Amino acid sequence: MPPKPPRSPAPHPQRRPRPARAPRPPVRRRKPRWAMRAVTTLSVVVLASAGIGHAVVTSLDADITRVDPFKDMKNRPRAGHGMNVLLVGTDGRDTISRAERRTYRLGGAPCHCTDTIMIVHISEDRERASVVSLPRDSYAVTPPHTDQITGKQHRGHPIKINAAYAEGGPNLTVRTVEKMTRVKIDHYLEVDFTSFMKTVDVLGGVKICTADPLKDTYTGLDLPPGTHTLRGGQALQYVRARHVDSASDLGRMQRQQRFLAALIERATSSGILLNPLKFRDVTRAVLGSVRADKGFGTGELLDLGRAMRNFSPSSSEFTTVPIERMGYAVKGVGSTLKWDPQKSERLFHSLREDQPLSVHRPRSEVVRVAVAPQQIRVQVENGTPTAGLGRRVDAALAATGFRTTRQPVTSADRSVRRTVVAHDPRWDRSARSLAAALPGSELRPVKGLGATLKVIAGTDFTQVRRVRAEDPAQGESGVVRGDEVLCS
Repeated sequence: MPPKPPRSPAPHPQRRPRPARAPRPPVRRRKPRWAMRAVTTLSVVVLASAGIGHAVVTSLDADITRVDPFKDMKNRPRAGHGMNVLLVGTDGRDTISRAERRTYRLGGAPCHCTDTIMIVHISEDRERASVVSLPRDSYAVTPPHTDQITGKQHRGHPIKINAAYAEGGPNLTVRTVEKMTRVKIDHYLEVDFTSFMKTVDVLGGVKICTADPLKDTYTGLDLPPGTHTLRGGQALQYVRARHVDSASDLGRMQRQQRFLAALIERATSSGILLNPLKFRDVTRAVLGSVRADKGFGTGELLDLGRAMRNFSPSSSEFTTVPIERMGYAVKGVGSTLKWDPQKSERLFHSLREDQPLSVHRPRSEVVRVAVAPQQIRVQVENGTPTAGLGRRVDAALAATGFRTTRQPVTSADRSVRRTVVAHDPRWDRSARSLAAALPGSELRPVKGLGATLKVIAGTDFTQVRRVRAEDPAQGESGVVRGDEVLCS
């Protein structure tokens, strides 16, 4: 056989010619998480509606009336973590009919003031909402500013905080709040009487529950105990009422926060989000009925809804600025409310640092609740991998007076982050009393659970807060019964 020709040496791997690389595409900014959630939701809409989702997502934000509350603002507080929304309700009523004004007691000329002021803080992980109400009669000093209509320069001067809007609109309102709280406001959301009623009506009403009768001759509100679906005008009476109990403005602000949570839950319910036509109509009505800064849109509304889905009046994540002095007289201003400087600073520090509002609450402070701990049976579960956490929570609750089983168990879910208070809806008041002892916990109704409430301890657990029944004589018998008002 003829000899085989010698093989030519294989080229060295490193000498192989490299294919020419395509030019790198320009780096795109990563979409924020709210946008990804909105796109995910709307992708389902697209599949279900054969293309209508594109029109939905491209048109919704255009329906918002825009204002510029941050124009020419300088020397602002440093940005913190999470998102801060200044939510204001004004007394505008220009398009309300005379008949509606008579029915819902809206007579008189509006003062063009803010009837409601809240700072809504959404945590960075979008899992927690903290709401701080600023009483409208709070003593405030405006920063120096220019009149937006006349151009006249004004020095800083004392006012009631709700008058900042009448004097300088959204811009002066934001500047005054930032000066007083040192919390940077990221978004501004404004609702007036007219748009509030329209929004509630488009949603088909909002369900609320009251354990006590609510009657206010000033607004015309008249609700017996129980569950009610409030339409626009009646809802406005509910959030404006100041004379239904001795708590006055405090009770009024609690009702406003309770209603806000119910409103957002209704607006972001799955039945609306996954129905393209209804989603479009409802969201257009909601966003088309408010005024907001140019950065607030559908995504922020969804973030708000997600964080506030489990928000409740018993949660430590809603509060009112601590007051040092009621009836603080100011010349030329009248009777005001003066904030407690130390307690309010601790509160706003929590917002700036994205911490639960309970972090700086003194451990010795006793919180009044509707149902005495001695009346409430509790089964504790450990929802984390941390050994012994269930025993710690059980012992702390028992030391506070709750009737625990003294036999904590391990939860089927070991990845619980936020402590859960699971309860039968018939024991709603007991559940809210228990949640008040567990700062930041989530209330979770479970039909058929029975008289024993369940606490699933999460990684956020830090302490059990001392609670006491509003009526000292309550709860000595140790008898556990269903609450009188059923809210499910």
